[in-house]
Order: sequence, then structure tokens, then C-alpha cells
Amino acid sequence: MDIRSAIAIFTAAAALAGCDFQSSDRGEAPPARPEVGVVTLHPRNVAIASELPGRVVASLVAEVRPQVAGIIQQRLFQEGGEVAEGAPLYQIDPGPYRAAHDSAVAASQKAEASVPSARAKVERYQGLSKKNAVSTQDLETAVAALAQARADVATARANVASAKINLDHTTIKAPIGGRADKSSLTQGALVTAGQADTLTTIRTLDPIHVDLARSSAAMLDLRQAIDEGRIRLSERTVEVRLRLENGRVYPMTGRLEFTEAKVSQTTGTVTMRATFPNPSRLLLPGMYVRAIVEEGVAPGGFLVPQRAVVRNVKGEATALALGKDDKIEERVLTIVKAVGNNWLVTAGLGDGDRVVVEGLRLVRAGQQARGVEVVIDDATGELREREPTIAKIKAKG
Repeated sequence: MDIRSAIAIFTAAAALAGCDFQSSDRGEAPPARPEVGVVTLHPRNVAIASELPGRVVASLVAEVRPQVAGIIQQRLFQEGGEVAEGAPLYQIDPGPYRAAHDSAVAASQKAEASVPSARAKVERYQGLSKKNAVSTQDLETAVAALAQARADVATARANVASAKINLDHTTIKAPIGGRADKSSLTQGALVTAGQADTLTTIRTLDPIHVDLARSSAAMLDLRQAIDEGRIRLSERTVEVRLRLENGRVYPMTGRLEFTEAKVSQTTGTVTMRATFPNPSRLLLPGMYVRAIVEEGVAPGGFLVPQRAVVRNVKGEATALALGKDDKIEERVLTIVKAVGNNWLVTAGLGDGDRVVVEGLRLVRAGQQARGVEVVIDDATGELREREPTIAKIKAKG
């Protein structure tokens, strides 16, 4: 054997060894038609909702202050308890105001007593004036005296009313119904009319408001979607649900009351207000919540599981669909927003399309595959394993 023949034999043996090594390194070749998990899509009317941050605020707030000066004799309510509108809260010493009222009543009675004599004098002078028994000037003086007496009566009655108001204000009453805070002053404290310090604060908690913040950009997107027909507004009242700080969903549904016609220059958000029943007083002012606001309905939309959607090199949202010939097709999607664990898609898919949700790494566009219908749990976005084939697809993909 010459040198050239030996080199040729060695080269051939090395090539065969390399092939065996590469074959063993890669393992078995993938099947010609790999199995993938698919879901069949159908258009539906999808309710559109947004989750917005919000703060709970009382529907009514009243800061209680005295309207007359005096010494507090008694506190008449339970701190932290519910008070009814008009219920007495504090009693200020009424002595000085009762005396002033009685004095005003006496002055009113004195003024009223002078009216009959003045009226009788005018009537008498009118009769004598016809007989020229009194001068015209005397008659005019008598008429003026009667008018003065009647004015004195009106002034006295007004003083009585003012004194009665001050006397009534010695009993400080609740201007609204609700829950009262702690009292800032105790029995024996001196208060003055219109003082800066509040005696207590009352908040109405049922119903209760939730102030929400929404970005102006999101408002514009919603308006554009409505104008283009991608979203149809609901004709009924807009319903709102709440998710509390601990993740619990508030059991009662509220309604959207209004949206402010201005955008905050500092935050770029629009304030919206919703009202909720709160009979158990679970919602308290200052709580942070997340509100789920129903905005409308997207007619003929597709809900595509989020696990099926990826981004291509151009940044477009895409999904793999199994075509009529069992060939994998890449679809570019138009996504409106997330709905739970799904994407709401308005373009790129059609009725009856089978979208690959499991085994995405086993296939590529143009390749044939065998689709196995699977079910996605809407609550978790995960597969519901009903067949052994699904577990096999998950193990491979």
C-alpha cells in the first residue's frame, strides 16, 4: 500500500467517525410532523375593562365647629360611632344665651304694647282732622309715631329670633349623618364662634366614593378605538368593581358617576369618580384600591392566549397558526389590550384559525405539524392536561 492510499483510507475513517460523533451528539432527529398543542379561535364580543388605581373618599365630610362662644358642658356622642343628621354632639353652657333671649322677648312685648295706643291716636286724629279740630301736622306726627312703633316691633322680633338662634346653637348638632372622629376638646373647654380648631369631623361612609386616575393617553386611545369601531360603548350605566389592597375583590358593584373635563398638568391624568354601597363600612377613606372599569365591548374580537404570542425582530406581535394543509404560518397580530391572561386581537386571525400554544420550539413557519386540541385555563393561562399527548408535547417543547 502506497502513502496516497493510506492517507485516503485514514481520511475516510475520520469522516465516518465524525459523522457518528455528530449523530450521537444531536440525538434522534425530530419527527417530520411534530405534535403541537393548538386552540381553535372564534370571534366574540369581548367586554373591555381597564384596571385603574384609586383612593377611597367619603361621600360627605363635615368639620364640626362652634357657632357661639362658651364653656362645653357635655359631650353627647360616642367617639368613633355613627351619628344621625341633627343628633346633638356637644352642649355649651346656655345660661347667658337664655338670658339674652328672655330679654329680647321682653323688649318685643314692650314694643308691641305701644302699637295699639299709637294706632288709636292716629284714628282719633283722622276723625278730628275732618272737622278741622286738629292740624295736619299733628295728624302726620301721629302717623309717623305709629310707623315707628311698628318698626320697633319688627326690630324686637328680629332680636328675639337672633337670640333664639344663638340659644339653639349652644347645642351643637350633627350637620350630616355618618361616623364621627374623636373629640378634640373635652368638658370644661372654652370655645369661640368660628374657631379654626374643629371639635370633631363626621364622614358619611355609605355610599362612599372612589376617585380614580386615568392617563390622558389611555383616554385618547379609547376614543380612537371607539371612532374606528373597534370598541362599542355600552348603553347601560358603566359598572365598576374593586380589588382591595389584600387582593380581595369587593363584593358589591359600583357605578361611574363622572369624569372631570380637565387633565392634571403635573400627572397627566384625568380624575374619574365611582360610587359604591358600603353598608358594612369595609371601605374607609384613604384606602388604596384598584378599580376595574367596564368601558365597552369589542365586537368580533379574538382572545389569544398570551403564551402563544411572541415578538419578531421588527417588534411586531406574532403567533404561529396551523393552516389548512397542516403547515405552520406566522401571523402578524393587531393587539388592542390584555384581557386577563389573553390578548384581545382585532386583526391577523380569522374564524376557525388554530393557534399554536404549546410546542412553539418544535416548529417553524412553512413546516408541517400535527395539531392536538388543548384547553387553556383562563384563570391561570396554563394548559389543562386532559390527554397524555399534551404532556408529551410539553416535554418536547
